[in-house]
Amino acid sequence: MAKRSAPEVNAGSMADIAFLLLIFFLVTTTIEKDKGILRSLPPIDDSEVEPPIIKQKNLFTVLLNRHDQLLVEDEEMQVKDLRQAAIEYLDNGGGVNAEGQSCDYCKGDRDPSSSDHPDKAIVSLKHDRETTYGKYIEVQNELVAAYNFLREREAQRLYNRSFADMLAEKEKNQFNKDEKLNERIETIKKLFPMKLSEAEPTEN
Repeated sequence: MAKRSAPEVNAGSMADIAFLLLIFFLVTTTIEKDKGILRSLPPIDDSEVEPPIIKQKNLFTVLLNRHDQLLVEDEEMQVKDLRQAAIEYLDNGGGVNAEGQSCDYCKGDRDPSSSDHPDKAIVSLKHDRETTYGKYIEVQNELVAAYNFLREREAQRLYNRSFADMLAEKEKNQFNKDEKLNERIETIKKLFPMKLSEAEPTEN
């Protein structure tokens, strides 16, 4: 009696099915992007020149403790109020810069107890090691937004154009440099230079 041959499974279409599943996975899957802060770090200074003495009124102190509570200039403050407080400080124009020039474009109260000039104004942010990352990013965003607001105002005043649009155009045409555009961007940045200092986090 002849042996009956075992039935074979047709696996010819398995590769097609696997390929379709792979395409489905690639189309439907969302890949999370890493969150971070875009910052250009200053170059390492090997010189032995002593840092200049900074007057206390030219230092805008922002403290963020382990409970995510915000203390600005020794006063408790909500994050939603931080941007306006930073704008008023940076735009104060209560004195002169290193060259002895007053800030004729500042629209602040010119309070002698606040910052002398945008060129001298420094924002100092200090946080605790147990501060949540989300609150830290939120505070950073508000401080950067204060600089962006003032730069936007000056771009509209000088060139009747949005500063954000100028940056977007520069990024779009990065391989075809527009010297006039770059000069205008640098001019606005010099009016309100971003001097955002971050102190070493504490464990208190």
